[in-house]
Amino acid sequence: MSQSQSQTGAGRHAAQRKRRALEHLKLRPHEHGGGHRRPAPSRPPVGATQPTVLSPRPTLRPLVVDLDGTLLRSDLLVETLFAEVAARPASVRGLLLALKNGKAALKAEAARRVTIDPARLPYDDAVLDRIRAARDEGRTVYIASAAHRRLVERIAAHLGLFDGWFASDDVVNLSGEAKAERLVAEFGEKGFDYIGNDAADLPVWAHAAKAVAIRTPVRVGRKLLAIAPDAETLPSPGPGLKTWAKLLRVHQYAKNALVFLPLLTSHLFTAGSLLSAVLALAAFSLCASSVYLLNDLVDLQDDRAHPRKRRRAFASGAVPILHGLTAIPALLVAALAIAASISWPFTAVLIGYFALTTAYSFALKRMMLIDVITLAGLYTIRVIGGATAIGVAVSSWLLAFCMSLFLSLALLKRHVELTTRLDAGLPDPANRDYRTGDIDMVAALAAAAGFNAVTVFALYISSDSVHALYRRPEILWLVCPVLMYWIARILMLAQRRKMDDDPVVFALRDKPSLAVALLSAVLVFAAV
Repeated sequence: MSQSQSQTGAGRHAAQRKRRALEHLKLRPHEHGGGHRRPAPSRPPVGATQPTVLSPRPTLRPLVVDLDGTLLRSDLLVETLFAEVAARPASVRGLLLALKNGKAALKAEAARRVTIDPARLPYDDAVLDRIRAARDEGRTVYIASAAHRRLVERIAAHLGLFDGWFASDDVVNLSGEAKAERLVAEFGEKGFDYIGNDAADLPVWAHAAKAVAIRTPVRVGRKLLAIAPDAETLPSPGPGLKTWAKLLRVHQYAKNALVFLPLLTSHLFTAGSLLSAVLALAAFSLCASSVYLLNDLVDLQDDRAHPRKRRRAFASGAVPILHGLTAIPALLVAALAIAASISWPFTAVLIGYFALTTAYSFALKRMMLIDVITLAGLYTIRVIGGATAIGVAVSSWLLAFCMSLFLSLALLKRHVELTTRLDAGLPDPANRDYRTGDIDMVAALAAAAGFNAVTVFALYISSDSVHALYRRPEILWLVCPVLMYWIARILMLAQRRKMDDDPVVFALRDKPSLAVALLSAVLVFAAV
């Protein structure tokens, strides 16, 4: 055999060895969950005539990172479920049918129906820093998540920081023991480091060489230290009282002061009536906070696309979604307990308020004009609740005035939202049935409803019923130009882009608006 033939045969053997090595490095399917890895680079081929001796190098442990609550300051299952139900309330039935086949089937169905934009998700900076540090050290990094593979794959591709990922599929929910078995099968016992955050990560931490935790509940933290005394905790400051106050919309509790309006208009200034009104204020405030949390979860995807609302606690990840889910029933139960201490009729009004606000969050707010009429009705229900709490009949004049005034403010709120999107160059809102081309018409309707409220007030002054409550009703006529000034002024400010998205909140901070309220109250008391 010639030398060239010998070299050709040796080259053929080397190529075969290289092909077998590459086939060995490819990811093989395992029985626990889906997964993906980039094939590791093969060793340089051995020369045909002179073998190359490779010096041994230490193998660095891969870093495996959990997704929900760890790399993400959110929960993809909750997000996809709320996004789907908010967009298509009738889809609840299909989701429940999927749940009958297990949690993996539910995740698969939700991921199939909903598209999540990975660029807008709230990632944790401390975890990202640890991932980048591991890559700088030459370590491989993987995601191991109980979320469905459709979502995990998109996130991994967007970040571009991972050598592969492991996720749930349509059959297997890759969480807890299932995740631990999958990672041990891939990397070996104590063959990887793992970053997690919750009780479901305890079985994985038990098999990891190094346990790293972030945002771990106290109870889970104790269990982690019992199985991994050298566990590391990454810094992650939790939400403070200020963050929770914004999330619960404490600054909007002033809206619930409408429960005092029947007390003032009926002149029923007794200690018992005042106490009932205060309790009604507390009940409406707690109930409203529970609905605000629910509404924020429903609007999560849209809020992240908004230039200002993306800083909200859920959208930014400042407050974990699961904490919000726990707070919603707690706030509602507390509100109903206070309502029951007042009276059962008031409790019925509060339940009606909660039902209407829930319907608004999931469906009515997507219906043009029905949404603003509903908002006006929710303000008016507060007045009805105040009357029910102190046991007086609510005046039809008062109800007509409130509906007109609050319809004007609701339309003005939509006007401000549309102008904000127009100025920011954003498309028409997906969660509202309005277009930026509707701005002028919405402003016109807001003006008409506002001045209609002044007309209702003027007709009330001219009615016979006013003489039974006021000795000097002619003074009430001075309230009309004050109201006309205020309504015209806030319309002008909205047109000049000098108003927040909520006119009521704006009025509570606006000195001229507060002066108008004070002057109106003085005139009403002077007429008594």
